[in-house]
Amino acid sequence: MEVESCLYEKLPEGKVRCRTCAWRCTIKEGKRGFCGVRENRGGRLYALNYGIVSSANVDPIEKKPLFHFYPGSYVFSLGTVGCNFRCLHCQNYQISQASLDESIRILAEYTPEQTIEMAKRYGCRGMAWTYNEPTIWFEYTYDSARLAKAEGLYTVYVTNGYMTADALERISPYLDAMNIDVKGFTEGFYRSLCKTKLAPVLETVERAHNLGIHIELTYLIIPTYNDSIEEISRFADWVAKVDPNIPVHFSRFHPDYRLTDAPMTPTKTLEEAWKRARERLSYVYIGNVPGHEGENTTCPECGATLIERVGYSTKVKAMKDGRCQRCGARVPGSYAE
Repeated sequence: MEVESCLYEKLPEGKVRCRTCAWRCTIKEGKRGFCGVRENRGGRLYALNYGIVSSANVDPIEKKPLFHFYPGSYVFSLGTVGCNFRCLHCQNYQISQASLDESIRILAEYTPEQTIEMAKRYGCRGMAWTYNEPTIWFEYTYDSARLAKAEGLYTVYVTNGYMTADALERISPYLDAMNIDVKGFTEGFYRSLCKTKLAPVLETVERAHNLGIHIELTYLIIPTYNDSIEEISRFADWVAKVDPNIPVHFSRFHPDYRLTDAPMTPTKTLEEAWKRARERLSYVYIGNVPGHEGENTTCPECGATLIERVGYSTKVKAMKDGRCQRCGARVPGSYAE
């Protein structure tokens, strides 16, 4: 289905400027933006992917990953095709780098109402737009989020953070949580591996935090590319300035797509990042290493294990009503009643 974009401006000579993501593409008549799913038709910008679904699954919320947001709950997760990044290491490249035109015959089409009904039928607590970049699906996710909130479901974006202030502020009343990828902490990394820029991502993190959206950050550690302890220290210092209670997930890299020259991240590298970041941050995690103690939530005040995890299996041990049961310290986040 195709709908007119809600975030663009008309320019002279029939051109339009998209105001959905940080590319802010200027698009000529008959052409598309960098994402490949927004097209100028007669001086109007159309989103070509409204309701077009490549993936639909029931996931544990920990898979997003979100560890301080209704732990143990299930979320109905949806993705489309396309992206506004060109990451050489993308682990969902089959859909993120796919062409809408080439994929259209094998994709499903669901209205927002249908997806909300499916989430409720499968016993999910909320909705997540994930797998590829939800910002390029903005009109659909916005309509869906409004309906989800009206039906008592929580809402989640799993995103690269490359969106405009206009987009984030428009959806923010209906968006409860975001996991934002900070893929590295240098502009050089973003230019070479993602073909984009770092600064707009950091601006989104700060803006989302100021808007009161629950945020958690994922940093995929890639050996020789973004794994120096100096870079990770700068990243941790920056997060601490925004809010030291923002949960950070350091995840293990697996070679994929066009980045096969880098090895899997050594556990030692993840542990060094974890230990260094914990000097500044309250909640730091190690991802993609099932059974590691770095999956658990511990109280930064008394050290009690509050939530124990093995992969996506979650057990609340010493926390009630968002507080440590040993010392009473508050644990920021959202938790089931």
